[in-house]
This record gives sequence, C-alpha cells and structure tokens, in this order.
Amino acid sequence: MIHQYKLGGYNIVLDICSGSVHAVDEVAYDIIAMFETHDRETVLRAMAKKYADRDDITEEDIRECYDQVVMLKERGKLFAPDTFEPMAGHLKEKTSGVVKALCLHIAHTCNLNCSYCFASQGKYHGDRAVMSFEVGKQALDFLVAHSGSRRNLEVDFFGGEPLMNFNVVKQLVAYARSIEKEHKKNFRFTLTTNGMLIDDDVIDFANREMSNVVLSLDGRKEIHDRFRVDYAGNGSWERIVPKFQKLVEARGGKNYYMRGTFTHANPDFLTDIQQMLDLGFTELSMEPVVCAPGDPSELTEEDLPIVLDQYEKLAELMRERDKAGKPFTFYHYMIDLTGGPCIYKRISGCGSGTEYMAVTPWGDLYPCHQFVGEEEFKLGNIWDGVDNTAIQDEFMSCNVYSRPECRDCWAKLYCSGGCAANAYHSTGSVKGVYKYGCELFKKRMECAIMVAVARTLEGN
Repeated sequence: MIHQYKLGGYNIVLDICSGSVHAVDEVAYDIIAMFETHDRETVLRAMAKKYADRDDITEEDIRECYDQVVMLKERGKLFAPDTFEPMAGHLKEKTSGVVKALCLHIAHTCNLNCSYCFASQGKYHGDRAVMSFEVGKQALDFLVAHSGSRRNLEVDFFGGEPLMNFNVVKQLVAYARSIEKEHKKNFRFTLTTNGMLIDDDVIDFANREMSNVVLSLDGRKEIHDRFRVDYAGNGSWERIVPKFQKLVEARGGKNYYMRGTFTHANPDFLTDIQQMLDLGFTELSMEPVVCAPGDPSELTEEDLPIVLDQYEKLAELMRERDKAGKPFTFYHYMIDLTGGPCIYKRISGCGSGTEYMAVTPWGDLYPCHQFVGEEEFKLGNIWDGVDNTAIQDEFMSCNVYSRPECRDCWAKLYCSGGCAANAYHSTGSVKGVYKYGCELFKKRMECAIMVAVARTLEGN
C-alpha cells in the first residue's frame, strides 16, 4: 500500500508497510501512481505523452525512472506487502500482565471551572476527592509488582488539578525514589497542571523530579479566558502566564509542553500557537477538544476545512522558523523517519487497559484517564488487581487490524487504530472509528512527514 500527496513543494510517496518515505520528482510521482495498475509500456507511453513538451525530460529519463521504481519494489521499499496482521494479537499477548505506566488521579477536584472539561471539572462524574498517600503508595507498589522485567516506569500526576494535593505528590515521589534501587526500577514522573498554584517550591521540585511538565494554556487571552475560568467566572490567563514563563525559564526551555485545546470557538488555532511563541514557549501542543456530542465547544463539519488548513499553515510556519534559526516543537508533528516506533507500537497503539492504566483517588483502575467514571470500564483496584478480565481482554484485542474500517487506510500504521476512548465516545465501541478524528490525524501526519522531509533535505 502506498500513499501519495503533494505538500510544501514536495511530491511525497509513503510506502505504508515498509515505512519508507520518498520525496520524488514529478515523473517518478506519476509513474508510481500508475505502476500497480498498468503494464510497463502503457506507463511509458503515458509519461512520454504527458512530458512531451518538456525539453529537460527525455524518453530515456522516463525509462530509467521506471527501472528505479522497479528496483525500489524489489528491495521492499515500494509496494511492500502487509505481513503484520498475523502478529497483531501475538505481540500484545507477549506483554500481557505487564504494566509500564500509571496515571495517578491525585486530585478529583480543580480550582478552575473549564466549560469544556471532559473530566467534569475534575470530578469525573463522581465526588470530589484527593488521593491519600496510602492509596498512592499502594498504586506505586502495584506498578512495581506488575512491571515484570521493565526498568523504566512512567507515572503521571493528573487531575483535576494535582497541585491541590501537592504534599502527597512530593511524598509519593520520595517513596518511589526510596524503592528504585531495591527493585531495579527507574521512575519517570510527569506533572500536568493548570498553573494556578505554581510557586517557587513547585518549580524547584518539578525541576528536580519531573521528567516532563504539561502546562495548560489555550493561546490567546480572549480564547483562554473564555473557557478556563475560576469559580467566580474570572479568566486565568494573566495569573498563569508569568508563572509558566518562570517555570519554563527555570527548566532551561526543555522538558515541558504547553498544551492548548482548540474548540468550535477557535478552529483558527494557529493564532493561538503564534501567541504561545510570542510568549517565549517553543514546546507546544494544540489538541482538538474532547466533549460530548452537541456541546457548544464541539468541532463541527464546517470547522473541518479550517482546521485542516491550519495544520498546513502550521507546517509552513515551522519551516519558516527553522530557516530563521528559531525552531519550535509541535507535539503532533514529532516523527522520526529513520527509527520511528517499533512494529509492536505501530500495530498495538498506546496500550491503554493493558500496559497503561489510570488510578482514581480510591484506588480503582480504569483503562485510561478518559474512561474514569465510566463504571462499566472499571478494571479492578490496586489491591486486588484486575478482575474485570472481559474489559481487559477487549482492550487486549484492540489493535489496528481489529477495525475493518482501518484495513485500507494509509495511516493505519501511524495511528495504530486511533484512540479507544475517542472511538467509544463517538461510536459506543472501543473498536469503533472516530471519523472526524481520523481526518485530523491524517492531515497531521501528512504535514509532519513533509516537515521532516524538508528538515532532512534542506538541512534545518
């Protein structure tokens, strides 16, 4: 399977199953488009006719180009067969019972009242609560006990707003550090915060202990303050931006993400990214809103062409900033054309419900943070382990080949079948397909690959 597209002045050909990316001239691009469905002589005649008026392209050039396409196919770099389906379930079975990451819901409460919050302002459709040290300690013990031979373990302090329970965060990190050597583990922590409670103590602690810090900012003040308000209805932009700037400067401008959300109110999200850049932030992410169907914030079909255009303009902005020596990172455009994810990840996805789980303040286990509060998805708890094996088996079998709609999609080994939570909330099944999200993902991948090609070929 191949995918061809033109973007940023490049003719790009993706060979899906080999992972090869080709930036080619017009003749090669056109030959590849006909190669599988027409014989050699038909292709050569078509090319000779199309380029008859081009003095710089001879029939000999066309024949040579055709032969190079043949060679690439013989070397498995074009039209490579899909040999991965038989191993899809087997690869996941090999890691069955091994947990590598937990999302600790350290606080099911929040000091902001964001109208689009998928977590019901931190309550997750339940009661407000904070995690005790005892529950958090047991969660870390559960992770160690179920991590098998894995050395590196990931823990995300999440909410609500985790800094509303900061003392327990500090206690849990200290406990984890105290057991690392004994169990031959290495904990990597992430903190996700809205910034309202950031102070010098938080900054110093984060710089010592957090491998990554995720900071919530929606870009423009008017957009941010429209949604991210306190319980008195006041916007938070002016209060958090100076704190974010101080934290990022203290981290040396690294190991953080400025994470924004775009909604129906700002499908022109590039303006928000530009605002973040103007504030000095260069590690950026803008995520499409996750909300209930019919919510005023929901992205609409009318928004779709605007959003797709914004992704293309974002790619061009990245190229411009590269040339000016002012590069920035956009999370969804991070792609490695030489290494990239292993085939296990390309087939199996994020590992929610199997390798990765969320823990509530009461110690209940869910497949990921977006399922918390959905009682039918409760897997078990951190004391007794997983007892809802039917749900876990469903997530175990959730791979790119379990979705018939994905079979002929060029992006299937890039998205790995997509987000199970988005699929469930849009279709009622974790093996469904969130079609709107698919369109956004495919455009992001085209743009990301184009930027990577440009950086490789243009030396940026």
